[in-house]
Amino acid sequence: MDKLKILKYVLWGIILIMLGSIITKCADRRRGHYLVADQHNWDKVSLVLQQIERNYVDEIDYDAISEKIIPEILKELDPHSVYLPPEELKEADEDLQGNFDGIGITFNVPADTAIVISVITGGPSEKAGLIPGDRIVSIDGKVVAGVKFPQDSMIRLLRGASGTKVNVEIRRDGERVDFEIIRGKIPVKSVDVAYMMDDTTGYIKLSKFSRSSYVEFLKAMIKLRAEGIKKLVFDLRDNPGGYMDQALYLANEFLGKGDLIVYMQGLHRARQNFTADGNGLSQDIELVVLINENSASSSEIFAGAVQDNDRGTIVGRRSYGKGLVQEPIYFSDKSGIRLTVAKYYTPTGRNIQKPYEKGEYMDDIVERYMHGEMMDEDSIPKNDSLRFVTPGGKVVYGGGGIIPDIFVPVDTVGVTDFLVRINRQSSQVKYSIEVADRYRKDLQKVTSLDELNHLLDSMDLESGFRKYLKKAGVPINEAQWKISEDIFMTQIRAMVGRYSKLEDEAFYPIIADIDNVIQRVK
Repeated sequence: MDKLKILKYVLWGIILIMLGSIITKCADRRRGHYLVADQHNWDKVSLVLQQIERNYVDEIDYDAISEKIIPEILKELDPHSVYLPPEELKEADEDLQGNFDGIGITFNVPADTAIVISVITGGPSEKAGLIPGDRIVSIDGKVVAGVKFPQDSMIRLLRGASGTKVNVEIRRDGERVDFEIIRGKIPVKSVDVAYMMDDTTGYIKLSKFSRSSYVEFLKAMIKLRAEGIKKLVFDLRDNPGGYMDQALYLANEFLGKGDLIVYMQGLHRARQNFTADGNGLSQDIELVVLINENSASSSEIFAGAVQDNDRGTIVGRRSYGKGLVQEPIYFSDKSGIRLTVAKYYTPTGRNIQKPYEKGEYMDDIVERYMHGEMMDEDSIPKNDSLRFVTPGGKVVYGGGGIIPDIFVPVDTVGVTDFLVRINRQSSQVKYSIEVADRYRKDLQKVTSLDELNHLLDSMDLESGFRKYLKKAGVPINEAQWKISEDIFMTQIRAMVGRYSKLEDEAFYPIIADIDNVIQRVK
């Protein structure tokens, strides 16, 4: 082979090597470089986000992506670690803080028109002249009656910063009246009612654990002590919880010095005990606590402390089972997250939190109904491995929620298809509004429960309700009417009573007559 041919082969070899190198580099660029990611932390996620930021072909809406990513991450943790956008965070904080800016009314929307149920004493609406029974027609010129206006949107229109004005058009006794209301700070009650059930037994219903709950409770107890209270029925049914410190303050009212109220512990949180200081003012009061399947979180802390210290009797049904500690973390854009950092344990060591495997947690209450737990105490799951004993020798069980000392099933006595139908149509609510309109002036003169009952007796509500149902085209099943009569007539009396100045102090004592849990502890 001559020198020219050898040189030719060498040149082709060099060209092929160069082409191979170029192809490899191009392929590497298409595949991306191998990046080191530690599978035991967040490095891989960070690397993905970095690559998107450095190399993605189009402009990126970082805010929109963040709003979608954060909830999905938290969803993989537990049911109560959540992300709250600014508006939701504001509403959540307001609901628990104990006050918000607004006009100070409670209203209901039974038939596409908002009807004022109560007006907060001393609030902006009372000063402007609104009274129970008023129909809200428009807010700042926007019609909200008869147009299927969303209730939450109506609330947003009425709320606003203290000192600002809102114009509300009201229909009253067939006439339309305009009101200019100056918004102000509105206290949010957590003690719905406090009254004496008999000469020695008081009743307090707490709807949530807000910032003002402890102070509200003390004021309620001062009132009840003046009326001779020796025993308290403390109703925490349907109370979803709230601020933990309020549960501690309230438990401290009843427990002795050194009694453990609750402890919390987590992977990154050392055990922290919370004990009573012995200065509680209600240590001499006999205590009964009412709970049900919707009593959660702080309600369960309180009930667990009372039960495990043998301080009182727990009555009702097994509580919800929310024993996770959420720590608030706020962001500069006024959004935030509630991150679970620990779990609550009762004094005997029971974990309040029920299991939260995917697909089971949110259906738990339905499962309880399906398995008969709401009707039969023997259907409540009790695991011997989660058996604990109180200092007084009482056996209690863990596994999620607080199991009551005295079980009271869901009340089905008097329930008929006829009752279900009129409940579904809100017939009692609508009729009570008609009655309240007719007796508005008389109801506003009522100053005591005896006066109210005397007025209600004079109204012939049964005959009136029959006429109302007939006019509404609802057929009356006489046999089922007799079975359910006590229930729906008591409901109507309580609802009408709520339109008096007594408000909830009329509603709850009347409705107690058909409350099987309260009847059990009387």
